[in-house]
Amino acid sequence: MNIFTAYLLPLIVALIMLAMGLALTPRDFTALAREPKAFAAGLFCQLAVLPLLGFAVASLTGMPPVLAVGLMIVAACPGGPMSNLLTHLARGDTALSISLTACVSGLSILTLPLITGFALGHFMGAEAPDLSITGTIVGLSFMTLLPVSIGMLTRWRMPHFAQRAEPVARRGAALIFVLFIVAAVIMEWETVRLHVLDIAPPVLLLNLAAMTFAWFVAHISRVRADRVVALTLECGIQNGSLAMFVAATLLQNETMMLPGAAYGLFMFPTALLFVGLVLRRDRRRIMQEAKP
Repeated sequence: MNIFTAYLLPLIVALIMLAMGLALTPRDFTALAREPKAFAAGLFCQLAVLPLLGFAVASLTGMPPVLAVGLMIVAACPGGPMSNLLTHLARGDTALSISLTACVSGLSILTLPLITGFALGHFMGAEAPDLSITGTIVGLSFMTLLPVSIGMLTRWRMPHFAQRAEPVARRGAALIFVLFIVAAVIMEWETVRLHVLDIAPPVLLLNLAAMTFAWFVAHISRVRADRVVALTLECGIQNGSLAMFVAATLLQNETMMLPGAAYGLFMFPTALLFVGLVLRRDRRRIMQEAKP
């Protein structure tokens, strides 16, 4: 474990979660009661569909065991705060997106260690590194719940400061995360070069499958169009920094963190393409409605 994964990565995770906390108010959680069908569909996609898709992709593509575990960690992670921003840009239901991100982040403190433990046993067997479920829960709580709570407390006690600081913190965390991914790829270049064909196709397949299944589940749930957008982006944008933290810091396996880094690169082009298609569709509808 090097200085980047030991110190910088935990700091990035904490900054991203702090930025999410700065954006949260109790009002955001009213989506639980106001939109139960859409919220239930989002939970189903995040907590059930994504891990199953990750397992299917890792198994069917024949990924090396250590990378398969890394992919499962990505699939078990909650959505990232960037999904909230992209949902806003696509004119989706931002309140639903924020509520799902916050709630799944809290639940992942329990689900992520369990799914990771299963993946380690299934794919690596006796070669799997030791995973302390209790230690992982404590570590995830410290890196997620604590900064989110600090952010929410700041938003409550100093709302004007929080509203000004949140966009800066979110964009700064996103920029630092991208720079960290680039640095991680450079530092692990030999491993990346050897495994690029083992990593890139499964990661891209998981991302596209997650967005497609979420879009399908949202449609069959018959939720509003803006909530379809929110659910699709919420499942397509994963907290790659958290996946890298679990792999490189808690499990101390830097090869295992590469699927998280790759997902962090691939998820943005596909999500931006989806946002562009949604905005183009909306413009066409507005133009048609404006015709005499």
